[in-house]
Amino acid sequence: MNKIEMINELNDITLLFDEPLMNFTFTKTGGPVDVLAFPKSKDEVVRLVNYCRTNEIPWLVLGNASNLIVRDGGIRGMVIMLEKMDQVSVLGDQIIVEAGAKLIDTTYVALDHDLAGFEFACGIPGSIGGAVYMNAGAYGGEIKDVFVSVDILLADGTIQTLSNADMDFSYRHSVIQEMHCVVLEARFALIKGNHSEIKAKMDELTELRVSKQPLEYPSCGSVFKRPEGHFTGKLIQDAGLQGLKWGGAQISEKHAGFIVNIDHATATDYVELIAHIQEVIQEKFAVALETEVRIIGEEQ
Repeated sequence: MNKIEMINELNDITLLFDEPLMNFTFTKTGGPVDVLAFPKSKDEVVRLVNYCRTNEIPWLVLGNASNLIVRDGGIRGMVIMLEKMDQVSVLGDQIIVEAGAKLIDTTYVALDHDLAGFEFACGIPGSIGGAVYMNAGAYGGEIKDVFVSVDILLADGTIQTLSNADMDFSYRHSVIQEMHCVVLEARFALIKGNHSEIKAKMDELTELRVSKQPLEYPSCGSVFKRPEGHFTGKLIQDAGLQGLKWGGAQISEKHAGFIVNIDHATATDYVELIAHIQEVIQEKFAVALETEVRIIGEEQ
């Protein structure tokens, strides 16, 4: 990888080299990436992907790295972060959002326009791209409930639009998880509502989140998917694991479905603790816990 050539060819795009991803992940863990790129527009994303394809550089996309663990060995190639692509606009009852916009911020734009239906997402700390990727949800709502369509950039440099019917939405899943692509922009259909009622619902859900989740510590959010017929947190509590420390990581004493970074944890601490939880829950209750959090990157 020729850094000088890359800088010259992509000179108007912010590039960081050998950058520790712990500076960006919500867990405050993660090793270095060869190149970290921050495009400001769809055109710059296209240029980055085309450059990587032409020069045979592996690439992947991160939203705002909230529901993510990057292993301590880091990532080879280029990581594209979309946080600068954060424009949100409203057209009638639809809201059009660039992939890097924060989901929480988007729900407040909906509130400002008296649009209802997005309240469930007011406490989810992810990006729009990540939310579409994993069909994010909370408090009885999911992205699929309000989703209209999304523009994605394919690895061959072409842009495609996927409708709700194309997305194969299910619990924490979309078809995008099987595709090597970049979410560029998504559209959502909401309904006109009463401003006070929308705000009251958002305030209620925000209070629930603050009271039940360990927001005072770095974490990757909800670690496991909800197993059918069970509640993950209760399984972990019943197994006697709540509060368990593993290196600098700990199963939260406030909510057993979260692992928090209490003392300079490493990604390895997280990954090993997750594996230990899975092993104990399988052994005690014959329940297989599947991770909701994405675990990527190389071992150290």
